[in-house]
Amino acid sequence: MTELQRLLVRGSEKIIGHYQFLLDTAKSEHERELFKRRIKEERQMLNNLLQGSNQSARAA
Repeated sequence: MTELQRLLVRGSEKIIGHYQFLLDTAKSEHERELFKRRIKEERQMLNNLLQGSNQSARAA
């Protein structure tokens, strides 16, 4: 994994943590659904990044 990929992974993990905090402190159902959706999207992007990283490592 390159330094850039590690930076992106750390950033995604940090974003997920922030959204999790916002989800835990949400005041309405609308906010909770919004933050759940964003966490899901960010986790999917993180998984895609990690899978791409693994495929690159295998190809090398």
